[in-house]
Amino acid sequence: MSWIYLFLAGLGEIGWAVGMKYTEGFTRPIPSLVTVALMILSFGLLSLALRELPLSSSYAIWTGIGTVGTFLFGLLVLHEPVTALHGLCVVMIVAGIIGLRLLAN
Repeated sequence: MSWIYLFLAGLGEIGWAVGMKYTEGFTRPIPSLVTVALMILSFGLLSLALRELPLSSSYAIWTGIGTVGTFLFGLLVLHEPVTALHGLCVVMIVAGIIGLRLLAN
């Protein structure tokens, strides 16, 4: 169950990172409330995962999920520019996440 909590926490991180784009510096109330709620949810799920999982791998996987998901959102939804080097870096992050998961106790 801890790995599920960690995965959901990573999805929550994607949500609040994307949400920050729409808060306009926390000047828009509804996007700001949604973003803060997703932050609380993400941190709460991470804390549940950390009951059984090692901190070092869990935190790296959590941020990796958030990084890759936010990158993909920017690319696919916001049509942000991307180069092959960007893609290579994201592939390395994904490889790191997979490696950490496979090596975790």
